[in-house]
Amino acid sequence: MSAAPAPVTRVTLAEHVLAPGAVMERVEVRRISIAPDVHPGAHWHNGPVFGVIERGSVHVQVGDGPERILTAGDTFFEPADVTITRFDATDEGVTFLAWFPVSADVEPELTMGPGPTEAGAGAS
Repeated sequence: MSAAPAPVTRVTLAEHVLAPGAVMERVEVRRISIAPDVHPGAHWHNGPVFGVIERGSVHVQVGDGPERILTAGDTFFEPADVTITRFDATDEGVTFLAWFPVSADVEPELTMGPGPTEAGAGAS
C-alpha cells in the first residue's frame, strides 16, 4: 500500500541575493500583459524585479546572458541597473506577475535603453 501524498508541498523555484545591506520598505506587485509579438526594447529598472509567467510566453535576455523562452510557471529575476536586452512577447503574448521591492521614498521605475552599468562601458 502506497503512502498518501503530502497535503502541502513547498518547492524553492529561485533564490536571488539583493545588494549587500539593502533595506526594503515595501514590495509592489503588478500584473503586466504584453500583446502578441510586441518587442518593447532594451530597458532597465532602478531596483530588482522578480516575476513569474502566468500565461503565454516571452523571449528574455538579461545583459549579454543567454536568451531563454519562459512559459507559464517559469520565474525570472531582473537585477537593478542592468540592461534587460529582451523581454519580447511571442506570438501568443504574455501575462506575468512582477514583484518590485523598494526602499523608502523610491518608486519602481523602468527606463528605456542600456542600464547605467552598461551605458558608460564603451560598448559598440
